[in-house]
Amino acid sequence: MKKIFALLSLALLLAMTFGAGVLADSHTAKVRVVHASPDAPAVDVYVNGELTLENVPFKADSGYLEVPAGTHDVEVFATGTEYAEGTGVLRADLAVEAGKAYTVAAANTVDALEFVVAEDSMEVAEGKAKIRVGHLSPDAPAVDVGLIGGDAVFSGAEFPGITDYVELDAGTYDLEIRLPDGTQVLPLEGTELAAGTVYSVFAVNTADALEVLALVDYEAAASPDGMPTTGLGTPESSQTPWILIAGTVMLFAAGGLVWRRRFQN
Repeated sequence: MKKIFALLSLALLLAMTFGAGVLADSHTAKVRVVHASPDAPAVDVYVNGELTLENVPFKADSGYLEVPAGTHDVEVFATGTEYAEGTGVLRADLAVEAGKAYTVAAANTVDALEFVVAEDSMEVAEGKAKIRVGHLSPDAPAVDVGLIGGDAVFSGAEFPGITDYVELDAGTYDLEIRLPDGTQVLPLEGTELAAGTVYSVFAVNTADALEVLALVDYEAAASPDGMPTTGLGTPESSQTPWILIAGTVMLFAAGGLVWRRRFQN
């Protein structure tokens, strides 16, 4: 009887665990926020009037956060500024669909802040890697990204834009960011693209101090739902059954970026 009870308990736990994931996918989306404005201070992000991300510095990302599907009022304030609806330095209504993932970048200079929004890919062919490029440097010209001394993988990437994904063989590539005339802007030698992984590579900062922010959008082997475990945040579920296995999950935050309040349906 003890063995039967143990098997039934395990089956129930698995059913509730994976059932919660299915329920989350049918009602929620995943959203990642990136601070990509080179001269803006650290910011607080409010969603539907609630403080959601606090003290987010330049080049930080939140990791993927679960939010209910639908339209949300997103407003950005300089850290420490008292919240008053409609007075943020940047505000937009963000519509997200259930089962999809998005990157929301606060870009441009502080006097011309704007949101750059892109839908993220959560799938890749077996043995392949997928990559895209985001041009988020406000004063940099259009650029190409390709093999050093070789063909371009992405051509004419312009601010503020995020390219479509390109699927490549997994491996290590010597890439570069260059002007259309071939002048190298930034070398990216030894860029490793792992099998079963989707990447977003964002060019940030000003043209004279160009940097690359590389994020993992999806890893097939990273976790049961394929979500990456890298970044300053971790996926968080709003579904009650996950409480039963909370003892096996470690939630962490780094770099002063704090997930203050879960979204409520």
